[in-house]
Amino acid sequence: MVSTALGQWRYLFLLVGGGTLAWAAMGSFALLVFIPALCSVILICSLGPQEVHRWTFFFQMSWQTLCHLGLHYTEYYLQEPPSMRLCITLSSLMLLTQRVTSLSLDICEGKVEAASRGIKNRSSLFEHLCKALPYFSYLLFFPALLGGSLCSFQRFQARVQGSSSLCPRDSFWALTWRGLQILGLECLKVVMRGVVSAGAGLADCQQLQCICVMWSTAGLFKLTYYSHWLLDDSLLCAAGFGSEFRQSPGEDGYIPDADIWTLETTHRISLFTRKWNQSTARWLRRLIFQHGRAWPLLQTFAFSAWWHGLHPGQVFGFLCWAVMVEADYLIHNFANLFIRSWPMQLVYRTVTWAHTQLIIAYVMLAVEVRSLSSLWLLCNSYNSVFPMVYCILLFLLAKRKYKFN
Repeated sequence: MVSTALGQWRYLFLLVGGGTLAWAAMGSFALLVFIPALCSVILICSLGPQEVHRWTFFFQMSWQTLCHLGLHYTEYYLQEPPSMRLCITLSSLMLLTQRVTSLSLDICEGKVEAASRGIKNRSSLFEHLCKALPYFSYLLFFPALLGGSLCSFQRFQARVQGSSSLCPRDSFWALTWRGLQILGLECLKVVMRGVVSAGAGLADCQQLQCICVMWSTAGLFKLTYYSHWLLDDSLLCAAGFGSEFRQSPGEDGYIPDADIWTLETTHRISLFTRKWNQSTARWLRRLIFQHGRAWPLLQTFAFSAWWHGLHPGQVFGFLCWAVMVEADYLIHNFANLFIRSWPMQLVYRTVTWAHTQLIIAYVMLAVEVRSLSSLWLLCNSYNSVFPMVYCILLFLLAKRKYKFN
């Protein structure tokens, strides 16, 4: 462990770095991130453990929703393209919401000591600031300001206050391997972008050609996500918060967002859902799914659409995704009872893998499109056959299950 003074300087360094990066990347829009971070720290330091999560969640989601409404006003009412700095700000604000709610849940569940307990009524202003510095630094530390897996406050605190045990050679080879992966993904993106540009769009495709358009466009989106996730992971590892470091006993393990092999080979939509953006999936499960009493799966996807900004395509896409996951559970449970021979299992896995990838491509295009006209083109194409098959199977198997029970 490092000395308390050195730990405070590390917190301050990460905080100043985050503020500098925010101002450089967002300009004056950085205030939209600084203000909720400051207010959240004030709430964390003043409220008890049983109240802190409710109030911080309400404030942070209200603030983020207002900012997203500003983006809606620009895009849909003024019909103007939003500035890049505003988009970066909203992305950073969504990540801030993750850290704020994760920290407040940790305090509520007793994993982190409530700040209000550690501050005496007669403490000086300097003592208050020293007590609040780790929380403020956690919310704005620069390696995770613009991207990266969700890092718990316990892990962040352990990394800042502990000494690194990573061998420089191990760090070099780990980062080199990630760099080669990113380079390969960027080369594939160039090829896929050429395929997408040379082909017809959803507005010009005809019949089965639309399936190829959907698959290639979704492939380009996935390659972009994979590349960004690996780059974010590399930055966190280089800063000392990544997976190369040994996990302390009882500490939440680091989960990188990209598990490319599983995402591209699985025949289960439910498994794809758990592995896609893994740290966010785990955060949503903890924040919404585990506390949902009725229809927790639907609540989780509905909240995800809210957190992403409630664009029409996002609302449709995430609700469609929820139905597909529910159908996936019933279909595979039913198939496991009747498909025994390995040749049939091979055929079954091949067909369901292709169907899973096409459904995910459909959902991804729905989430990524901004205009209602583009969403209508997607829904009115042959691509809608794939989710409709799962919807029909869900209805039939749910009815059969109800009769059996």
